[in-house]
Amino acid sequence: MNEIENVISLRAVGKTFISGETPIHILEDIDFDIQSGQSIAVTGKSGSGKSTLLNIVGTLDRPTTGSVYFQGQDTSTLTDRELSQFRNTNIGFIFQSHLLLDDFNALENVCIPALIKGMRAQQARRRAVELLVRVGLEDRLSHSPLKLSGGERQRIAICRALMNNPPIIIADEPTGSLDEESSQQVADILFELVEEEHKAMLLVTHDRQTAQRCASMYLLQNRSLQRLK
Repeated sequence: MNEIENVISLRAVGKTFISGETPIHILEDIDFDIQSGQSIAVTGKSGSGKSTLLNIVGTLDRPTTGSVYFQGQDTSTLTDRELSQFRNTNIGFIFQSHLLLDDFNALENVCIPALIKGMRAQQARRRAVELLVRVGLEDRLSHSPLKLSGGERQRIAICRALMNNPPIIIADEPTGSLDEESSQQVADILFELVEEEHKAMLLVTHDRQTAQRCASMYLLQNRSLQRLK
């Protein structure tokens, strides 16, 4: 095995939607690798297909053509149920909207992916507390998301994404709904934790400054990826 392995590989991936009887081509013939420990940013105009690409990389959607490989395994061979289990174990998602559950406190929200995976509650709690302490929320463990700021909620979402120690983090505009100060704080925490835990990261963002912090940067335009950095 190579010292640096591809966590995710896209080969000749395309995506087409049908509107009435008209095919709308969103992505065409995309080849793309994300290596272990590598951070990649994808930028592009609204409607360029960034979210579609992210959903395909994250196995939330299937490509019309081509294949998505995870550490060499063709994910098209997995059933929908197997893909759900696969995502819970192998991919950590962070969205612009934190998607926390208001009926659960901060600690419980972070524990959820591990409990779904089958981790013992005591072990899950230890891991969740460790992560929340690392992002400076040790005094917010029992707080409902409704009583927290936007930046605090996104920090909890980062912890939740890392909970099962997945090889890759997929972040879709993780600072897009925050003010400038909170955005900077959340970005700092995200990059620090991803580096400390040696995760691959695919970051979709309109924020050029945040994108520049990644090792590689691509522009999605005219249904294909152009490398900028």
